[in-house]
Amino acid sequence: MESHILSIILFTPLVGAILLLFVPKENKDAIRWIANIFALAGFLISLPLVPMFWGKVTGGDTAPFKFIEGTANNWIPSIGAGYVLGIDGISFLLIMLTTLLGWVSILSSWTAIENRVKEYYVWFLILQTGMLGVFMALDFFLFFVFWEAMLVPMYLLIGIWGGPRKLYAAIKFFLYTLAGSVLMLLGILFLYFHHHTASIDHVYTFSIPELYKTAPQIYTDYGPYAATLLFLSFFFAFAIKVPMFPFHTWLPDAHVEAPTAGSVILAGVLLKMGTYGFIRFSLPFFPGVLQHGRVRFWVMVLSVIAIIYGALVSLMQKDMKKLVAYSSVSHLGFCTLGIFALSPLGLSGSVLQQINHGISTGALFLIVGILYERRHTREIAEYGGISNVMPVYATITMIMFLSSMGLPLLNGFVGEFTILNGTFAQKEIAGHSGWFWTAWAVPGVILAAAYLLWLYQRVFFGTVTNPKNEKLHDLTPREVATFVPLLIMAFWIGLFPKPFFQILEQPVNHLVATVNGETPKDDTTASAQTVTPGAPATIQTHVAPPTAVKASTAHVLAPLAARSNASAATQAVPAKGKN
Repeated sequence: MESHILSIILFTPLVGAILLLFVPKENKDAIRWIANIFALAGFLISLPLVPMFWGKVTGGDTAPFKFIEGTANNWIPSIGAGYVLGIDGISFLLIMLTTLLGWVSILSSWTAIENRVKEYYVWFLILQTGMLGVFMALDFFLFFVFWEAMLVPMYLLIGIWGGPRKLYAAIKFFLYTLAGSVLMLLGILFLYFHHHTASIDHVYTFSIPELYKTAPQIYTDYGPYAATLLFLSFFFAFAIKVPMFPFHTWLPDAHVEAPTAGSVILAGVLLKMGTYGFIRFSLPFFPGVLQHGRVRFWVMVLSVIAIIYGALVSLMQKDMKKLVAYSSVSHLGFCTLGIFALSPLGLSGSVLQQINHGISTGALFLIVGILYERRHTREIAEYGGISNVMPVYATITMIMFLSSMGLPLLNGFVGEFTILNGTFAQKEIAGHSGWFWTAWAVPGVILAAAYLLWLYQRVFFGTVTNPKNEKLHDLTPREVATFVPLLIMAFWIGLFPKPFFQILEQPVNHLVATVNGETPKDDTTASAQTVTPGAPATIQTHVAPPTAVKASTAHVLAPLAARSNASAATQAVPAKGKN
């Protein structure tokens, strides 16, 4: 099973979609049961991957990618395309997030979807397969197939089962994403033909590990200008998907008009395709471009603008769903900030914050959707005193609001703290010190608390002022079940994030070494118990803190202290930085 575990996880939702084609569309209950069974099966089948992957992390497996299936060029040999799957710590966490949110999203749709039920669940399961394929593919041709395969199902989910302006939102989403995909396709073809020229054996291949070897040579073979244009072809595709400012304008419309489950999977998983693309392709393919101060400067500027702009616009919203949508722009600004800080801490924090965002914001869209199902309005002014009639709902909402704003002991704090810590620790980022960028980003944390607490005050506190809200019923057992796994993950990451940092240690260290022009050390594993002096890319995440609160911070402060004692370390932190 281990040798084909990725294919089993990948195609389980697709099997469910195919099976649904043979169920009469009039039998809606059977369709719902089959879709939910296969969504749950997809999550349960992915659970054995956890001990399997953990065994490789702690067992000293130094391979960059694990559970590799297939070989290069084995699918369409004439063009060098292959069915090759494989994962590292980064894609592993995103795969687990996808299977979890896929099940939660389909479960939340039980009563929300009444029209064309069969088509809805078929497209949702196909979407699930496309998302998983993006995180697993180690062949660029296969990656692009899965990347585009996500586009049509999401377009239809918004365009058919969306709100009053669903066609406008769906077309806008489609055109933005397609424009980025075309640019990325041009970039892929350039890498493809360059590899044939630059490789020793002069073969045509879409193999991503092989392209890793030749892509960085573009900077010297064709010059900085050509390399920068190629970097931008990928950058625009991923920046639109994140979305970064100013490519974000499709997101609020798509979120507001999409059905609740569509918003959950869009925020929780689809947006992570952009940040995943930055990490998987932009950084290792173009280290020379990223060392250029001007390019990196503008990326950092756009990240900071997204953080502040998204938070300020959220404060002004009168629609709850649009408020949560703009908050995603702000939160993902932190993720891109951590990525392009190019530090081990920043990258680790960014990946963890992507997981946190999927958990917290996915829950926020579920929260908004529950009220919408009962009242068919998302206007904040229509509510007030909801905690009096829906106490369980109000309690869960408060926990997820605190998680999203980054309260210590919950998941959001660990990710944001690590990103800011990793950015601050950098001596120089695009001509400015790390603390300069950190200082500009920190207000986003304060603004997040402002718009979320103000929203909670207006909706849940006080007395019930609208008679239509007096008889709202509290959460059903099915609705509670959609929140339970998200609450567990929020507290787990907040109280004990150490395993997540151990999983991320090897790929992050390898990536930072590659970008910095160093030789990646494959023998760096997450089970290492010491930090080697003079090895700036090594993170020690095995600090055992005495309290649960310190678990959120000790593992990120320890490597900074270790590197400050090593004179050769590139990320030395002053002593006052630990206080």
